[in-house]
Amino acid sequence: MKVLITGITGQDGSYLSQSLLADGAEIHGIVRQSSLEQRTRLDKLPDLKQAHSEGRLRLHYADLTDSSSIYAVVRLVKPDYLYHLAGHTHVQISYDLPEYTAQTTALGTLRILEALRQEVPKCRFFLAATSEIFGDPQESPQKETTPWDPRNPYAAAKVYALNLVRIYRSVYGLFACSGILFNHESPRRGEIYVTRKISRAAARIFRGRERELVLGSLAPRRDWSFAPDIVRGMRLIAEAPSPSDYVLASGESHSVEEFCRLAFAILGLDYRDYVRGDNPAYKRPNEIRETRGDSSMARTELGWRPEVGFEELVRILVESEVAMLDSDDE
Repeated sequence: MKVLITGITGQDGSYLSQSLLADGAEIHGIVRQSSLEQRTRLDKLPDLKQAHSEGRLRLHYADLTDSSSIYAVVRLVKPDYLYHLAGHTHVQISYDLPEYTAQTTALGTLRILEALRQEVPKCRFFLAATSEIFGDPQESPQKETTPWDPRNPYAAAKVYALNLVRIYRSVYGLFACSGILFNHESPRRGEIYVTRKISRAAARIFRGRERELVLGSLAPRRDWSFAPDIVRGMRLIAEAPSPSDYVLASGESHSVEEFCRLAFAILGLDYRDYVRGDNPAYKRPNEIRETRGDSSMARTELGWRPEVGFEELVRILVESEVAMLDSDDE
């Protein structure tokens, strides 16, 4: 089984690569050319580093904004599966880079689907979509039939990509499917995301490295899952008998304030002594108040369900941050 992954150096890409390698797959990843080879997740994980050195994990230079490079890699690899995880994914920054967000997240998906249609039409294609497509939802919880109402450039780009998946599935008969992924976290999450900001700050305050954490609003509520659980769902969707689109979510909603309270409490601290919220510099336009997903379809049809709950997730993140700080001190 040959698998091509865009976004292989990201949080989900690293977990997906590990899962597929454990099942004997040959992994190919698309990376962008840059002056610095920043592949921290791949380089720091022994199994992925070894697979790379042995040729079981191969990296190819390409860019989602460049059709010729996408076609070249698809033509070379001829994948059985293509997991499309890449694209510009940070909501706040998508306001600063709206055109780039459209080029990578929206049109990048079009370029990949066209390459598959023309080069390997039997390849199974999976798109990582997002709960951001629902905007400020008209119903709760959100499911596959909930109306889309994107409120930021990133969400708008994902709506375009999702529509393409459905078009290429119905018109061209491609096995094109997607996961509508609600927030999912892990110690491999980028430090610009709020869950890592909170868990990292809690650990650093606990160890005397910092004194306070400044955030935007503490009121928004999100449906948070553990990234490996979501990645397991991705594989079930891509390997299903027929292509479709599925919501993957925990079904629970928790506020940023709850996350802070629990993260600091794990270390015996009161978050109110250290966290300052409502800083206007950190507030997003069109902030979504709450997301909560209904993954009944995935649970019924695919047998998927999350294994790590909210409290365990927060504990994993906080304890990982403390362990990283302590290892740096050794």
